[in-house]
Amino acid sequence: MSNETSRPGDLLVRAGAIVFLIGAVATLATVAPLFLGADPLPTAAYFVSMLMGVGFAIAAGGVLRAVAAQRRAARDASH
Repeated sequence: MSNETSRPGDLLVRAGAIVFLIGAVATLATVAPLFLGADPLPTAAYFVSMLMGVGFAIAAGGVLRAVAAQRRAARDASH
């Protein structure tokens, strides 16, 4: 464990990374049958693979939240 305190946006970045990884695994699972000559997976698997983009958006929101918090802290420190 680290002694660093949690900053704004950290939880969103972690959650986004997890959702992205779930989508990446689903993408690999849906593309593999195409290369292996097997039957394609059901449509639901393709919808799960869209979680890659959702995870990326969640993580980007966390980064933007962290940037906004740093800007506020810098502005408050300068005044």
